[in-house]
Amino acid sequence: MKVNTIYLDNSATTKPYKEVMQTFMAVNEQYYANPASIHAMGVESNELLMRAREQVADILKTEAKNVLFTSGGTESNNTAIIGLARGNTHKGKHILTTEIEHPSVLESVKQLEKEGFEIEYLRVNAQGVISLDELKAKIRKDTILVSMMHVNNEMGAIQPIFEAATIVHAESRAAFHVDAVQSFGKLPLTFKGEEGPDCITISGHKIHGFKGSGVLAFRKKMQWQPYALGGGQEFGLRSGTVAVPHAVALSKAARIAVETMNERAEKFRKWQQEIRAELEQFGDIVHILSTPESAAHILSFSVRDLKGEVLINALQKYGVIVSTSSACSSKQTKTSHVVEALNIDEHFKKGVIRVSFGAHVTSEDIAQFILAIKKVLMELKGELLL
Repeated sequence: MKVNTIYLDNSATTKPYKEVMQTFMAVNEQYYANPASIHAMGVESNELLMRAREQVADILKTEAKNVLFTSGGTESNNTAIIGLARGNTHKGKHILTTEIEHPSVLESVKQLEKEGFEIEYLRVNAQGVISLDELKAKIRKDTILVSMMHVNNEMGAIQPIFEAATIVHAESRAAFHVDAVQSFGKLPLTFKGEEGPDCITISGHKIHGFKGSGVLAFRKKMQWQPYALGGGQEFGLRSGTVAVPHAVALSKAARIAVETMNERAEKFRKWQQEIRAELEQFGDIVHILSTPESAAHILSFSVRDLKGEVLINALQKYGVIVSTSSACSSKQTKTSHVVEALNIDEHFKKGVIRVSFGAHVTSEDIAQFILAIKKVLMELKGELLL
């Protein structure tokens, strides 16, 4: 008998909305000309591109000229961090980030460290959240960049980015970059004057758009050294022929995500609480990393002395698809840097599983998942659960 597949790995990637796929195909069919060309077809493509840019700018409360389309979250993070750092060396070379950032941020600052920049890392507590006092203590007059993710991709911790922005702007001339790949469309996020971030990263495939699409947006014009050189597209900040279908599809996905955000958040929180309640029945056999205050769409937990891969394979037999704590590093055998930063018990470090919800998940899926995880835990842990 075929088992219905329940996809609960939406923090890794999402299934595109049908409306987004239809838009993507229509633009590919009708507006395939290069938007940089001066002929009539190029002008039409460029007009469509500008409308997409304006839609994203309107959502984020900035100007269209401050929205760049990229190939995704990794490129946006690389471009923001390296571009802003290299473009502001006249102010200093000190950079702050956190110890639980995405590899696209951590590897970027490591590269800058090789170039002579000074990198400092903010620690997190057991809930995965930074200390604003530590931020205030470590920020300096020569700090030129602070980069911080809004929602952690592995366990859903929410950073106090608006409070952090206030400190950054009051204590330094640094640019404040926020990796919003896991938060955009799930939590309210716009440029809120001096209270908000200066730069935001978004990924299309995390909001039921397409892989290969992303946004790097700014609150205002900033000093910058282009990371990609060439024909001067995207206001000279990101050269290369712009993928108009991807940009238009992303703008549509972004609009749907924001319009349906509250409705989805309510469902996600309810599901998260239901799963948490079931897992808590297993006592000290299960350790839940995600706190009740974490983002509603992510729930990470670990089973004592059990490798995550074993649990993933066992759940898959019941048609349930989940992942280890991060899809970007799920094929690696070493413990995640996020798990290490949380300082959890050694017995739970190797078995972290992430369950993540998306727009296509149903209440019936969650009910089936709960049945499956209870069966699997009983099968795998046996006598320990008696």
